[in-house]
Amino acid sequence: MKKMINQVDNVVREQLEGIAKAHPELEVNLDPMYIARRDLKSGKVALVSGGGSGHEPMHGGYVGMGMLDGACPGEMFTSPTPDQMYECGQKVDAGEGVLFLIKNYTGDVLNFETAVELLHGDGIKVQATLVDDDVAVKDSLYTAGRRGVATTVLAEKILGAAAEEGYDLEKMSELAKRIANRGRSIGVALSACTVPAAGKPSFELADNEIEFGIGIHGEPGIERRAFTDGDTITTDMMNAILEDQPYERVVRRWNNGAGDWQDETWTTETLKGGDRVIVLVNNLGATPLSELYMVYRKVAEMLEQHDIKIERNMIGSYCTSLDMQGVSITLLKVDDEMLSLYDMPVNTPALRWGC
Repeated sequence: MKKMINQVDNVVREQLEGIAKAHPELEVNLDPMYIARRDLKSGKVALVSGGGSGHEPMHGGYVGMGMLDGACPGEMFTSPTPDQMYECGQKVDAGEGVLFLIKNYTGDVLNFETAVELLHGDGIKVQATLVDDDVAVKDSLYTAGRRGVATTVLAEKILGAAAEEGYDLEKMSELAKRIANRGRSIGVALSACTVPAAGKPSFELADNEIEFGIGIHGEPGIERRAFTDGDTITTDMMNAILEDQPYERVVRRWNNGAGDWQDETWTTETLKGGDRVIVLVNNLGATPLSELYMVYRKVAEMLEQHDIKIERNMIGSYCTSLDMQGVSITLLKVDDEMLSLYDMPVNTPALRWGC
């Protein structure tokens, strides 16, 4: 394994030290590890996300005006700990509460829920919302239910703008629920990623094979398939999203008044003619931009055939899996409110416009 690293145990810490030197506008705390805005705006809900490292620029690259107020990076592909989330929540709370945005992985969910309870004990208003947008599998090595993947990026952008606009915690959590029920994603791997601690690829694919429906930690997908060509693979990915039926699940939500968790039943919305979407074509780590544009070309053709209008697009590296060669596609059905929030200014290390 050849990597631009030093000691395996120090990879995440040294990455954070580099972020601190490159972006002095951010506060980078090393014990426990979290990244926070220095220019915290009083009187707004704080938005915090996090997860295992290895998916950069998600999440630390999205800390800044118009997106996250804080991010908690775990070790490689490992959930951050409750004390990271708790202290980050304390740091960024500006008096209007904290909304945790959680990708649906068992460790992340359990640890963020613990942080919710700790912050509530401090008298801080708090809420947690899941993202579970991967249509490939219902359960996986890391989850109960669908995995959370690249819809998280769009959620962080839209919710971050909502916080800047003065949405209260209840209104933000309802918007987060709507985003979670409208986002769909699927990924494909042409080759595996290499976790530094392992020192070898997480799985093996022959030259004529792909993993269809891959997870961002290298989890198995729907099946291992024969490699064909870009248009065929993209068509299969899009069909998996477009044909996905409403998905009902029970989600735990925090009740600040009662100081306890309550179950809610959520159901995803289908995509149909006349809908409007934001399209995210995402590099999983080692896919050239030229190939991403070829994928987007086919995505756009298929959406036009289904009378679904592309309002905005993002094409590039947003939610990666270390050095995996592969691509994911995300469609988020939007309305006027969501689109207006998406268009608002953002200024983070990885995403910047309107500033």
